[in-house]
Amino acid sequence: MASRNPAESLPAGYEPAKVWRWEPGNGGAFAGTNRPIAGATHDKELPVGKHPLQLYSLATPNGMKASIMLEELLEAGHAGAEYDAWLLRIDGNQFGSGFVAANPNSKIPALMDHAPKGGGAPVRVFESGSILLYLAEKFGNAFLPADTAGRAETLNWLFWQMGSAPFMGGGFGHFYAYAPMHIQYAIDRYAMETKRLFDVLDRRLAETRFLAGDAYTIADIAAWPWFGGMALGEYYGDAATFLDLQSYTHVRRWTAEIAARPAVKRGKMVNRAWGEPSGQLHERHDAADFATRTADKLG
Repeated sequence: MASRNPAESLPAGYEPAKVWRWEPGNGGAFAGTNRPIAGATHDKELPVGKHPLQLYSLATPNGMKASIMLEELLEAGHAGAEYDAWLLRIDGNQFGSGFVAANPNSKIPALMDHAPKGGGAPVRVFESGSILLYLAEKFGNAFLPADTAGRAETLNWLFWQMGSAPFMGGGFGHFYAYAPMHIQYAIDRYAMETKRLFDVLDRRLAETRFLAGDAYTIADIAAWPWFGGMALGEYYGDAATFLDLQSYTHVRRWTAEIAARPAVKRGKMVNRAWGEPSGQLHERHDAADFATRTADKLG
């Protein structure tokens, strides 16, 4: 381990203990819901609606992937993709027994399929990338090329996004917007990595219309809520200016094209609990809900 001067630590004098111990208050803005162990803290069953597909989520970038995918499937004519979406706030509800059974990692989104292909017991699907792949395969390789090369390229970019999200959210976003103090080293470290990821994306999109080629795929559905949302200035305060995201011209083109898709516009609204009330659809049980059950209409 490198030699360090404790006086230059934040806070000054801090040195890691031999064995780390969790204390209430660790975690800054999320101290009230973060903890170093897994498992349920209380009994609470999940609600189940009328459709086979039940989504339990919140409209974070990861949560939007699932709702956008479901809306894209419906837009493409897959009537079997009708779903119920239940708002799961990250305020301790993620540790209810029903949600932990659906996702042992206690993170949104989680999907329950009560009518899986081939029949049998309900299937749980957690991790947003897994949900995208599961739904694509359930509906005949929707938004997933059937040829070997196209499928491989799509999965390359899908898993690239899954690996990039912790650097952007838990790394840059946390230290830039949520940490209790600004730590230059941490912000510089994660700003550099976030910009490197944007450069990877921008270079790829200079070559192709979408991530895997000419066709819109689950790779784009996975990447757009993170990269597109940041490029649009929707996350972490003034992060888009700080990172000079307007300079990534090919990302901007891709962001605008996907943002204009009707299914994306709807998917962004599902399980949203902040922003303009007209853009919040806390629960979604029917296609008509977008017109009749947004937060502004429910008061």
